[in-house]
Amino acid sequence: MSVALPEYYFRIRENGAFVFRVDTENRQRRIEMDQIAAVNIKNGEIKPQGGRELSPEDMQVIEEWMAERLELLAKRDIDDIHRAIDYLNLTAHWAQTRATDDQLENVTDALLLAMHDLRTVLVRKKSDRLLQDRGEG
Repeated sequence: MSVALPEYYFRIRENGAFVFRVDTENRQRRIEMDQIAAVNIKNGEIKPQGGRELSPEDMQVIEEWMAERLELLAKRDIDDIHRAIDYLNLTAHWAQTRATDDQLENVTDALLLAMHDLRTVLVRKKSDRLLQDRGEG
């Protein structure tokens, strides 16, 4: 059973990826991966590697990957926030029903400061949006 491999492989890293061209059409029938570029997703920079010039096809594949990756990361961000809401609810339930005095003493100040900071940011951002909606911003 033969499985066709993709022509490009993206090794994910914190700020983007290293881009490899995958080659199986060699005499030994081995998988070879040749690094052709480094991508920085935060600033959109695409750096060819090894003195290469990237073809229009290379650029198109890389740019499509970058767009898909940014979309995926945005979805993950919002999913993380929804999970944080769940954790806040679970934490409130834990504090009310199961937490010991020592456990509460251990976390109360840090939780109160984090929640105060979050509330301050959320209220300011909501106010900015309301002013902007009214045309005052």
